[in-house]
Amino acid sequence: SGHHLNSLFSGSLLFLVHLLAYLASMTGNMVIIIITWVDRRLQTPMYILLSTFSFCECCFITTVIPKLLSIFLSGRQTIPFTACLVQAFLFLFLGAVIFFLMAVMSLDRYLAICKPLHYPSIMNLRVSFLLVFFCYTLSFIFFTCLMLKVSQLWFCGPNVISHFFCDLGSLIHLSCSDTRSVEIYFFFLTSFVLLLSLFITIIVYSNIIVTVMGLPSAKERQKAFSTCSSHLIVLFLMYGSCVFIYLKPKQTNRLDSNREAALVNTVVTPLLNPVIYTLRNKQVHQALRDTVSRKRLQK
Repeated sequence: SGHHLNSLFSGSLLFLVHLLAYLASMTGNMVIIIITWVDRRLQTPMYILLSTFSFCECCFITTVIPKLLSIFLSGRQTIPFTACLVQAFLFLFLGAVIFFLMAVMSLDRYLAICKPLHYPSIMNLRVSFLLVFFCYTLSFIFFTCLMLKVSQLWFCGPNVISHFFCDLGSLIHLSCSDTRSVEIYFFFLTSFVLLLSLFITIIVYSNIIVTVMGLPSAKERQKAFSTCSSHLIVLFLMYGSCVFIYLKPKQTNRLDSNREAALVNTVVTPLLNPVIYTLRNKQVHQALRDTVSRKRLQK
């Protein structure tokens, strides 16, 4: 009974920690979304992209955490096969949208810092909405094709995934069919998404750094760097954990280490994003203050 009590306690503790992280993350990201739509001054391409990014983060963690919370509470670690496929699809689809958005956001910063005079004519609201649409469409096409391939696999044996959600790599590993073509396709797809967005980001930030270093005054340099530093911290966290998980062709011997990296991905990063983006941003501070004071006046 001691062992049972221990497992009950650790289950409740895990439930509480994840619930608090989930609520904090949802609240932080929702604040960014609401404030962008409420405050006219923040309806610029940069904030439209940031609020879309926050929306994706909310959906992304919602595909994993609520199910995880129900597992901690009930102790029943079962999920129907269709629900498992849907979870795996949404996880990858939204994850890819987030990476494409990161690349688009770094392009936006590049134009603002390196081509300030052309920025208003290149980056307007229409262009930012088009870019968002492109991120969604590309990810949807990629991962729908992958899921169709996976749904045709044959599953016959012990259907136990040693992960806290339906990770596609683990799912493929369970199949009794020949999974080589699906594994190769999965590897190329995740590598393409990660490396393309990483490649764009590295080139863009190299140019930004060169431009910033060439600015005459230290104050200007500091201002330009502060708008990029928050973006860079988030990028570092996300790419670190994802490269660790997905850029390995063989999907079998990586489960234990992946769970920790996936936790960073699904719990830690979405929690830090709104904090990193809003704490370091004077415009958001001002918009928040104005919204709060407007609400007080209405009372």
